[in-house]
Amino acid sequence: MKFTELKWKSRDGVEILAQCREPDSQPPKAVVCLLHGLGEHSGRYAHVAEAFNREAYILVGADLRGHGRSGGARGHVDLIEDFMRDIDGLLGQARARYPGLPLILYGHSLGAILGLYYGLNHRPDLKGMIATSPALHSALENQPMKVLAAKVLGSLMPNLSLHSGLDPKSISRDEKVVRAYVNDPLVHYRVSLGFGKIILGVTKWTLEHAGEFTLPLLLMHGKADVLAFPSSSIEFAAALKDKCTLILWDGAYHELHNEPEQGEVFNVMTSWMDALLKD
Repeated sequence: MKFTELKWKSRDGVEILAQCREPDSQPPKAVVCLLHGLGEHSGRYAHVAEAFNREAYILVGADLRGHGRSGGARGHVDLIEDFMRDIDGLLGQARARYPGLPLILYGHSLGAILGLYYGLNHRPDLKGMIATSPALHSALENQPMKVLAAKVLGSLMPNLSLHSGLDPKSISRDEKVVRAYVNDPLVHYRVSLGFGKIILGVTKWTLEHAGEFTLPLLLMHGKADVLAFPSSSIEFAAALKDKCTLILWDGAYHELHNEPEQGEVFNVMTSWMDALLKD
């Protein structure tokens, strides 16, 4: 595996860090651009990159603003377009570094929300998209006081930060994954009221416009996910009917790429991408 680190400034001056992992023994088929979940970072996907590299796919993962080693207040964003421009930047960096290769967007959890919203709003020139565990319906729905605070105070005190309420034990059935997550100094549990209000609006809009999504889409969700409810993927896929590949994993928690059956998950992803590139 060849590893390279990239840094660039977003339009508003926030520094974005990304990691490129590419196969060193065979020519790459395509570039997969990763958008990670809330509170985590792209460094947690090195094993995903290894699986992709074995099948000749490059993985370029950016730390979202307010996450990992990128700049910005932890768990905060002023406007949803800040995230959208950062995705523009990630795709632009990938195109510049790997000219001529097809691009596939891969979003997990929050990253899947942002990817789906981006696909609907920006109609990007991509080969397709993989979305895992999109939190279009989530555990936040069981925290009505936080929802109310975000809706009422999100504009008045947008920078006020709260604990996300995420229970690390719910991310994976693998105890080693949970321990690593808890001990990771780059993982945080913060979310601002402004961020919460923005994402509530984005998830609502994304579900309402799901039927307008035009990119080839692989949508996967664990049936035992208590962070991002499986109904998120089921509802989005239903709006697309046969224009989307939906796979639900029995017994799986939130991070499909970190579950005991991760080998099967990676095989589904790479097989789907192989078929996509043949079209």
